[in-house]
Amino acid sequence: MKRRNFIQKSTAATAFLTLGGLSLQSFDTKYSKHITILHTNDTHSHIDPFPSSHDRYANKGGVAKRATLVESIRKENPNTLLLDAGDIFQGTPYFNFYGGELEFKLMSMLKYDAVTIGNHDFDNGIDGLYAQLPHAKFDFLSANYNFKDTVLNTHVKPYKVFIKDEIKIGIFGLGIELQGLVDSKNYKETKYLNPIEIAQDMSRILKEDEQCDLVICLSHLGYHYKPENKLIGDLELASKTKNIDLIIGGHTHTFLPKPTVTKNSIGENVLVNQVGCYGINVGRVDFYFDSNKNKASKGKSIIV
Repeated sequence: MKRRNFIQKSTAATAFLTLGGLSLQSFDTKYSKHITILHTNDTHSHIDPFPSSHDRYANKGGVAKRATLVESIRKENPNTLLLDAGDIFQGTPYFNFYGGELEFKLMSMLKYDAVTIGNHDFDNGIDGLYAQLPHAKFDFLSANYNFKDTVLNTHVKPYKVFIKDEIKIGIFGLGIELQGLVDSKNYKETKYLNPIEIAQDMSRILKEDEQCDLVICLSHLGYHYKPENKLIGDLELASKTKNIDLIIGGHTHTFLPKPTVTKNSIGENVLVNQVGCYGINVGRVDFYFDSNKNKASKGKSIIV
């Protein structure tokens, strides 16, 4: 994949908050550690930038531009993870022709670390998704889809722990209910489990059993819904759980210029972020740790 020059623009709005008692003044101390989380969602097979004639997204997006951006940030901070919150497939002729092979190959070249599964990733059926797995050099995480009786059994993990600069980062995935949204023949015997209950279990395991310093949920639930919809979104998930530091969302194509700061079930801050769709933006959240592993963070959305 050839690199291309591009102009990187970022929103001026950046969210700063304290998690666990670290003040912003501590960012530059010699004891601080710095972890960068980059993320995308709902890229929907958009490989090329939008054309210059597009009325809304002219010249924005494109995998090559994203690759250049990610590479520059990794040079700035080697302790960086690149994540995706699902709906990698469906949206351009690239998917219709290649069936997801191109998307997975390019994401592997960008060295994505982990992704969760969106509803459109079943558009060629669970067998179609399985057929493309050899092209993916990253982990698939989903804790509330039970794939035991499907071809994806053992190929999708509920969570994974990464270690960057001695900081343990636990990441788990959640997906939206497929019934009524996806044809049942496409997901076959996949069983959907309550995301709030699963998130409570996963966050406890990662925080207490795995002793993670940072817990991240990769969610394809959607940002927020009206009460009458009776759907679980990321804001509700945050309010009913604890131990999650960051929820990276997808599904609703919600463009947030900076992460939303909300409260969990015990009144602690949680970041919830989502960067729209089609690879137009890359989310960036930076976490800073002091010598006692107290943490603070800041986040923004970067226009590609």
